[in-house]
Amino acid sequence: MWNKAIELSTKTHPGPVVHLSDSPKDEGKLLIGFESGTIVMWDLRVKRADFRIYYDEAIHSVSWHHEGRQFMCSHSDGSLSMWNMRNTAKPFQVTFPHGKTQRDGRKESCKPILKVEYKTSRNSSEAFVVFSGGLSYDKAGRRPTLTIMHGKAITVLEMDYPIVDFMVLCDTPYINEVQEPYAVVVLLEKDFVVVDLTQSNFPIFENPYPMDVHESPVTCTAYFADCPPDIIPVLYSIGAKHKKTGYSHKEWPVSGGTWTVGSQTYPEIIVTGHADGSIKFWDATAITLQMLYKLKTSKVFENPKSGDVGRGGELVEEDPYAVQMISWCPESRIFCVVGIGAHVILYRFSKHDANTAITSLEVRLQCEMEDVISPSDTENTPCYSDPSGLSPQPQPPSPRSNTPDSARDSIPCLKVKDRMIRMPPGYQAELVVQLLWIDGEPPQQITSLDLNSAYGLLAIGNCNGLAVVDYLQKTILLCMNTLELYGSADPFQRLTRSPRKNRQSTSGLTELSDNQVSLDLERSKSPTSDHVNGHCTSPTSQPCPSGRARVPGGPEGPRLARRGPGRPPFRKAQSAACMEVSLPVSSLTEESRENSFSRSRSSSVSSIDRETKEAVTTLQFMESYGRKSDSLPTPCLWVGTSLGLVLIIPMSIPMDEQERQEDPVTVAPTGTVLMLKGSILRFSFLDCGGALIHSPYEVWRDQQAPGDPDRPRKRKLVNFSPSSSQEASGDCHLAVVCSERQAKVFLMPTQACLYVHNITESSFVLRADVVSACNSVCLACFCANGHIMTLSLPSLRPLLDVNYLPLTDMRIARTFCFTNGGQALYLCSPTEIQRITYSQEMCDNLQEMLGELFTPIETPEAQNRGFLKGFFGGNAQTFDREELFGEASAGKGSRSLAQHIPGQGGMEGMKAAAGGVVGELARARIALDERGQRLGELEERTALMMTSAETFSKHAHEMMLKCKDKKWYQF
Repeated sequence: MWNKAIELSTKTHPGPVVHLSDSPKDEGKLLIGFESGTIVMWDLRVKRADFRIYYDEAIHSVSWHHEGRQFMCSHSDGSLSMWNMRNTAKPFQVTFPHGKTQRDGRKESCKPILKVEYKTSRNSSEAFVVFSGGLSYDKAGRRPTLTIMHGKAITVLEMDYPIVDFMVLCDTPYINEVQEPYAVVVLLEKDFVVVDLTQSNFPIFENPYPMDVHESPVTCTAYFADCPPDIIPVLYSIGAKHKKTGYSHKEWPVSGGTWTVGSQTYPEIIVTGHADGSIKFWDATAITLQMLYKLKTSKVFENPKSGDVGRGGELVEEDPYAVQMISWCPESRIFCVVGIGAHVILYRFSKHDANTAITSLEVRLQCEMEDVISPSDTENTPCYSDPSGLSPQPQPPSPRSNTPDSARDSIPCLKVKDRMIRMPPGYQAELVVQLLWIDGEPPQQITSLDLNSAYGLLAIGNCNGLAVVDYLQKTILLCMNTLELYGSADPFQRLTRSPRKNRQSTSGLTELSDNQVSLDLERSKSPTSDHVNGHCTSPTSQPCPSGRARVPGGPEGPRLARRGPGRPPFRKAQSAACMEVSLPVSSLTEESRENSFSRSRSSSVSSIDRETKEAVTTLQFMESYGRKSDSLPTPCLWVGTSLGLVLIIPMSIPMDEQERQEDPVTVAPTGTVLMLKGSILRFSFLDCGGALIHSPYEVWRDQQAPGDPDRPRKRKLVNFSPSSSQEASGDCHLAVVCSERQAKVFLMPTQACLYVHNITESSFVLRADVVSACNSVCLACFCANGHIMTLSLPSLRPLLDVNYLPLTDMRIARTFCFTNGGQALYLCSPTEIQRITYSQEMCDNLQEMLGELFTPIETPEAQNRGFLKGFFGGNAQTFDREELFGEASAGKGSRSLAQHIPGQGGMEGMKAAAGGVVGELARARIALDERGQRLGELEERTALMMTSAETFSKHAHEMMLKCKDKKWYQF
């Protein structure tokens, strides 16, 4: 019927329809508004127009008064017009809410008012008028606004994003009653806002849903499943204290829909890093996504001042705090952040606030060499070291000074605050490690990071080398070039060369890849700390025997002219949603790659010379064997490089807590080398029974909590030693190493390769993780061709190979990550996090977790209207005679009065009876359809339960066959 009414109206009033609504006063009448400025009241019963209104300005929306006698229109000139149904010749009121009065007395035209809603209230004689748009043209670049008019008060609310639509929430759903508005729901392009109308300042409600994942572009992600059960409540309680003030104190007014968590009980957390340096922790348990806690890393550094010259203005416009990488230990609650400015921030969690200073360590992880160095001269070449990098030093001059790039040396990219800082409860910064500028060259991006709370150590690596930091003693233990880590065990014959002139430095998130494709070929030695014959100790150790010369100053004589001014290390931080694809494989051809890994190394010199810098691509601390001759596992650092080489660096760490704080930690590279094809991506360790061995960790303790100074709380360490994880298998364990081409399983300490599997030949692996799924562990890989693969451990047999998602942009590659339980996630768009599962158990549980979008509720009763009010109010309403004059309302009449008894005959009676029968039949048919639908759903659920039972029986039988021959000590 409405379509016919619109069709009849558009024949005489061409133009698009912008509004369509029923009249609150007269049932069966339709108000149609046209963009041309015409309004038509169409009577659906007689199929004709009651009246037509022609207005000069285009109409965008119409809103009724609840009594149906008046309505309001919004127009393209920023005006609002009020119309009376008794006189439709012209509006009785026209207002320009944001228009200024001109000299001739007229109001200036404003931007169009796209939508208006006119609502009445019982408690106030003044109505609420809510509209979007309508601002004046005098200022360009204004943000979208929502205006609320209540009496003479006009409140303008600025929005962060363009307004798509809004709706006023009222106490009653009936348009012919007093509306009593209490909130305005505003749908923005990238947000969802609800405004409280019951308070005079119109605050917004705190949104319980994650609408601000993309508040700042996401640059990295991490996914943690089966976290400690107390971590989510703690983060939520701390995050609730840090929330912004000014929200409405009322509960979120929008409700509807239900969901369940199913049988899944373990907590899950997603951590996102952003371009503005912020970190967000999200509760991702089951199908929920709730923000728990937000951390701002920019508070560690000094803010750039507007008066700074040189790169100061550049820093203001760009994103120097963009998060590049994160590492989190949920058990010890120690958190590390890698920034784009080649810095690492270490945070500790505390429930109490603290006033403390942040320690800053500076690392010179770059080379200084002569122009021409022959292979025979490399052994006698001294390694120039800067002793200032050994311990915390006063802050260097700010890099935002007017010093040119070519003259910058030994200064960091950002300046850490060097004063006492009050830190609120939550994550509190303790240490900042910064790579320095050297000879006008900015530091290279950090490509790998690992921390271990039990050891108290932090390791970072880039294309120049490796640095190990003792964050308990605040010292640098090791700072070496990658080539120096090999010693005499280097499998390649390399020609060390001087740095290229005028080469371009690499920085920015888009240029960081596993193999550092864009880096040039420079091979050189980096300064070390207490470096003697490849044996490094902390600065507090005793003097070592004389070995390699250590020169505190720079090389004598004029330094060789290097490249021109380096490109600033900061550029506009691009989110993971807009990054171009850059293949993280080396520039070698397949032929040269195969030659480089052949047994004959004599022909590989030229290929290695053409290779990029050997970047450190992955790091992991673990209890392992550093040498083949070791009989017991010791703390080790496993280092993987972009050339497919694995180095094992054993360490000597004091076990006593007091000695750990005072005695040095000794790091001694042994030259142990394992080899794979492609860049190393992941390490993991299994016992001989195939069970996963976790890295040791320290149990969390609140260092800021008040306690007895005479009885300080001691460190509690949890150690998963390979020798203690099995009894009958001997002192050995398995090391799983995965590269972008293949995976290998080594038996330690013999270093024998037990299993090898070539994952892909035509593509390369972007992400690999050893995860637990279905009471077992497997190696999960995501390849650039879109395949998701899983391999059994330790046998490396293929379990799954699915062509899921081809790599179309770098956003997927940078944010894709696996976790336990057969799950993974990535950013499928700039604003959406996509979670996937490759576990049948999770798929079965997913049906239980899916909820209902709508929750059925009872319709509220309509307002009880009296007879006189309806009679004199002019609103036509149908009343039942029995309701007005029957015994139920008027009482039982006298016997002397005549009583009307309706007869059985008559056309009207027959029509009524027939209509009643048809209605009953229709209702019965609907009820039967609903019953059949319910029976169908019951049958589907029964079949699903039978399938699940069969699957469970099959898995139980397989488990029985697998475990029936095992001894009790093998479980």
